[in-house]
Amino acid sequence: MSFDPFGDFETRGYLRNVFGEKDPNIIKHLEHSSFVAGLPEAFKYLGSIRQLSYDDVLQTHKILFGDIYPWAGQDRMQSASEIAVSKGTVLFAHPKDAKAAVEYGLKLASDGMVMSARPGEVMGYLAFGHPFLDGNGRTIMVVHAELAERAGFSVEWTGTSKAAYLNALTQEIGRPGAGHLDAYLKPFLRRPVGIENLVEHVVNTRGLDGSAGEENRVLGKVSDAELQARYAAQRLQRQKPEERERSDRGGRER
Repeated sequence: MSFDPFGDFETRGYLRNVFGEKDPNIIKHLEHSSFVAGLPEAFKYLGSIRQLSYDDVLQTHKILFGDIYPWAGQDRMQSASEIAVSKGTVLFAHPKDAKAAVEYGLKLASDGMVMSARPGEVMGYLAFGHPFLDGNGRTIMVVHAELAERAGFSVEWTGTSKAAYLNALTQEIGRPGAGHLDAYLKPFLRRPVGIENLVEHVVNTRGLDGSAGEENRVLGKVSDAELQARYAAQRLQRQKPEERERSDRGGRER
């Protein structure tokens, strides 16, 4: 694994894991074991919260990965606020914007009708926020499954194609609310699985063992001029049409 945001892989292992382990195969096994073992507690915790908040997402990550990483439950603003993180072609939210992105997704999902109509848009905001250095996909999957259950449906993830899903997610992140991921997920929406079956529902989702897919990358420091320009362009691109029109109108008036 080449992802080394702390710059101390050789002395402290991958992401300062409590074992000091460097072997990627061992790390993946440890992560997956911690994730599976923590699922019952995670769903029990989420089920006890009336309306989910950003802090609940942080707590879910801590439950799932606290046995592996000492920083589990801390977002990137706390653990690595100076670096820009990407995966493939996706530049995730600036560390200071991660909370706002996740909170907006949670706000949408708090209305059951919105969540059932736009589950892909909700997932897109949660994924774009990418609050953690590792374990984002699994944490978000757990939170999304809870939100879907509350809204009266489930996603048959076992029927999806990982490549097609990630392609739709990438488009969703680039243009939130344009319907890319909602359209992809629509054929896989099903009746709710029942709270007692959420653990099994998530465990059976393919691709959550970390055995495939691109790694996170450190692009550089967020203070770099080039990255600041990329973040600015990204914020503009992600604006909704009405927000873009207001910005343009404000610029013309000035």
